[in-house]
Amino acid sequence: MAAEKEKIRIIVAAHKPYRMPEDPMYLPVQVGAKGRESIGYQRDDEGDHISELNPYFCELTGLYWAWKNLNAEYLGLVHYRRHFSFHFKPSDPWKSILTKKEVEPYLSKTKIFVPTKRKYYIETLYSHYAHTHFAAQLDAAREIIGQKYPEDLPACDKIFRRRWGYMFNMMIAEQNLFNEYCTWLFDILFELRKILSEEEKQLDAYQARFYGRISEILLNVWLDSKLRTGRIQKEEIQEIPFIYMEKVNWKKKVTAFLKAKFAGKRYQGSF
Repeated sequence: MAAEKEKIRIIVAAHKPYRMPEDPMYLPVQVGAKGRESIGYQRDDEGDHISELNPYFCELTGLYWAWKNLNAEYLGLVHYRRHFSFHFKPSDPWKSILTKKEVEPYLSKTKIFVPTKRKYYIETLYSHYAHTHFAAQLDAAREIIGQKYPEDLPACDKIFRRRWGYMFNMMIAEQNLFNEYCTWLFDILFELRKILSEEEKQLDAYQARFYGRISEILLNVWLDSKLRTGRIQKEEIQEIPFIYMEKVNWKKKVTAFLKAKFAGKRYQGSF
């Protein structure tokens, strides 16, 4: 008898040992594992994988691994230091992390869960990317969408002008939607890499991870396009607040944001 299909499985993308959620719906995955010593988590270089692309694709090598190797009614991705949370407890963030018991009542009516909107106020998603990274990368992605998925181009242009987005590549989705999204996303990104593979070699380690950053915007494009076609209804998308497991230096973060917009100083590292 075949094993019963799991209800929900969420990978926790990590590149180093870190405290992990205790709930069994979470699966810690070592991203960029190829050629590296095991840290005790599921490696992303087993089965069908793109682990070797981690220096450019970030946590997307974990997303790809989950897409190709996991089988559950709902699949998702979070980060080792960034999680979904319905009820934040400042005294102990680890007791705030979303649990299977908390999310299960929503599964019957929700097709995809995303993190709460990240608002940029004085920037559009396009201008923010252009100021912190390189606009030509996003332009190339748009051109590919126009060639391969012209029906998604109106959504792309709309999202580029938007001042908020669902970021971090965090999501939980019905498996069929998860599969649809990954098929679309990686088709675009692999084509993008054919165009920009030489450029990525000229960038520092931080800026070279631009495929992972472009995908944050592309998730919004895909979602908006699905809403336009009726594949997903607005009420079938649910936002869940996200929490950081480490203290965020907001002064440094805001300063870098303003320098990028007004002084042309691109980001040089994560915050």
